[in-house]
Amino acid sequence: MGWLNDWVSYLPTMLGGLKYSAFIAVVTIVVGYPIGLGLSMMVTSRHFAVRTIGLAIVEIGRGAPALVVLYLVYYGLPRFGITFGSVTAACVGLTFNSAAYSSEMMRGGIQAVPRGQLEAASALGLSQSSTFRRVILPQGLRSAIPGLMGLAIQMFQGTSLAYAIAVPELMKTAYNIGSQNFDYLKVFMLAGLVYAAVSMPATWITVYFERRMSRRYA
Repeated sequence: MGWLNDWVSYLPTMLGGLKYSAFIAVVTIVVGYPIGLGLSMMVTSRHFAVRTIGLAIVEIGRGAPALVVLYLVYYGLPRFGITFGSVTAACVGLTFNSAAYSSEMMRGGIQAVPRGQLEAASALGLSQSSTFRRVILPQGLRSAIPGLMGLAIQMFQGTSLAYAIAVPELMKTAYNIGSQNFDYLKVFMLAGLVYAAVSMPATWITVYFERRMSRRYA
């Protein structure tokens, strides 16, 4: 009962940190995915300059570790007179990563749309923009949904990196509790269980959608 009592006493403080983790995760997904869609359209553009700029942004976003991006945003940008609070810096840095990774998933979904769909749209007299907006984009995004949901779970777990720039999120809260009583084992085990309690149902939902879509396209 000793562990359980301790966990019950730690939990209210940790849930306060979980609010920051959830907020940052929601911002990175809600803002990052539309930016990722824009980047995927840039990467698939026929214009060389647009495609090159899009590819450069995506590759930098995917290649740079999220922790490095956070440090650059929080500690590096003030050199140019751009200063963010820790929570805003975490949102900006992780949104950059989210946009880069989601763009590749959306690009893959868009390019997986059968060519016959394009030919059918052309036969119906749809313009190029209408074909993309009403035929390609809905089908492409639909096939990208499982991957995007999996990425959303990873983004939530990745909010623990915001601890490094002093965001009072779940991991930072756990560390603060541990530094007061030096009972790090209990504290970090509880933090892991809280992360799992959020991530596991989301994973089950992702698997459910994947199975449904597999049956639909089988």
